[in-house]
Amino acid sequence: MASDTHSEHDRRERHRTKVNWRGKLMTARGSFDCRVLDLSPGGALVRLIAALEVGESVTLLFSEAERIEGSVAWTQSRYIGIRFAKRRDRPIPEAALSGEAAIAPAARIPQRTSAPLPTPAAQPAPPAPPAEPAPAAKTAATATVIDGAARFTGTRLDRNRAGTVANQIQPLVMDRIDVEQATRMSRDVLVKELEPLVGEIILERALQLNTPERAAVIRHLVDDMIGFGPLEPLLADESISDILVDGPSRVYVERKGKLESTDVCFVDDRHVMNVATRIVTLVGRRIDESTPLVDARLPDGSRVNVIIPPLALDGPMISIRKFSKRAVTLAKMVEQGNISQAMATVLTIAAKARLNILISGGTGSGKTTLLNALSQMIDPDERIITIEDAAELQLQQPRVGRLETRVANLEGKGAVTIRDLFRNALRMRPDRIIVGEIRGSESMDMLQAMNSGHDGSLGTIHASGPREALTRLENLLDMSGVSLPTRAARAQIATALDMIVQVSRMADGKRRVTSIMEVVGMEGEVITTQDLFTYQFERLTGDGEIKGAFVASGFTPHFLPKAEYVGLGRELVRAMNLDAIEAGQRQR
Repeated sequence: MASDTHSEHDRRERHRTKVNWRGKLMTARGSFDCRVLDLSPGGALVRLIAALEVGESVTLLFSEAERIEGSVAWTQSRYIGIRFAKRRDRPIPEAALSGEAAIAPAARIPQRTSAPLPTPAAQPAPPAPPAEPAPAAKTAATATVIDGAARFTGTRLDRNRAGTVANQIQPLVMDRIDVEQATRMSRDVLVKELEPLVGEIILERALQLNTPERAAVIRHLVDDMIGFGPLEPLLADESISDILVDGPSRVYVERKGKLESTDVCFVDDRHVMNVATRIVTLVGRRIDESTPLVDARLPDGSRVNVIIPPLALDGPMISIRKFSKRAVTLAKMVEQGNISQAMATVLTIAAKARLNILISGGTGSGKTTLLNALSQMIDPDERIITIEDAAELQLQQPRVGRLETRVANLEGKGAVTIRDLFRNALRMRPDRIIVGEIRGSESMDMLQAMNSGHDGSLGTIHASGPREALTRLENLLDMSGVSLPTRAARAQIATALDMIVQVSRMADGKRRVTSIMEVVGMEGEVITTQDLFTYQFERLTGDGEIKGAFVASGFTPHFLPKAEYVGLGRELVRAMNLDAIEAGQRQR
């Protein structure tokens, strides 16, 4: 009897083949990348990151033509034994094996070592697993979670569950790796290095996750380590224009001018603070109790404001204004209904004729977007200097110098204001100066520059209408420290500015240019203006959309001589007349 047992064992050993093949294991719960380590006619030894049950039906897949049906005979740690449904004696063709030439190198993130697992008892059909090697000698030849998830279509992703698991295992991951070394890695490299470690922890804690959920867990961890945490998917969404974090559990976004709640959340206030600190340190700023509010920007130019306790009573708050990665032009604004074709033509001529233009509007009304669109009309041969608190302008011209303010250091020294930068810009031989937002004493320097030969300058200001913009600009002059009589201040404004463009975000969420007004001059102590275009409300549709019309005043533009000087006088008159004729036809 012993002789028969030994002969059967020898027969199986002769047909057993040590291999290291990549394959895919298909189960009822989903598909998993795996490594086939041992292959015999009756079964196989497979290594993968998944928790399967004994008796579960599986299909071992090498290619579309090479599928082997079977079931799980036993499991231990990351190894399972598969018993084939039918004995297989013919070898698997080499052509069916994909990508077997190279095995990934050992993980480069230092990990704690653990004792090797014992070799399990011999199973009747499948071969026994090898002893588990120490992590220092492991290879990364494990399930490729991220890449695999993109190929699986039959497995559902539970994002909430993935986020919960990521928060649970994050302390364990951070305890087992060299965090400093990990944060210096690129995103793709860090993902590959975390895959085997996350797989180990998931198995240790007996967490049942499918492949897409494991991929989401790794993405959560990587986002928190080198990205912006839970905000990453929102930042990647092109349909979102604003992201508002009002504490760890309340995150809102704006789509098409309307605010929406999201299911995104942070773990706690400390988690929000970690993300906020990572954002502001990218631009050399800090956020702490001594500096509890700060303006910053993301690498893609998105504008960020952060305010923390004790000023924010319900926890840290982050406001992000995203900008489209696709340049918005005046033609695109006409297509979207933000402006009429005649208005776009007039603004184009105004920019080419080097008018000093002030763009007015409320928060989130689209002032910067319109400023970017107008700047595209500037001749590429001109030298432009931009001045901003947090750089967000996206000018496409080649000769652009970008300046940004700086806050004071811990000793309260080293602050550089917009006014400081403006004075310096005047010494940089600018053809045009663009100020991201006029909000203080720099208004005096800008008006003086406009009055001293720097035509074609652009800027934005917060105001609810064109006349209100003039009043606010007059008030800002008082902040400059120079006491001017009312008439002198208004005269300086009237001679410096040529045009005010009002942009508004209306009740339906759509942004529209509601007024184009010329600054004509002075009558007594009053600044005189004339409307070139206005937006007239007509009705509100059943689905909440505002219907109206852009109407030309029919007045001859005061800047017609400047337009004629650049050869665009006829185009200007034609644009005004055509729009006035269309408006008259609509009224009849």
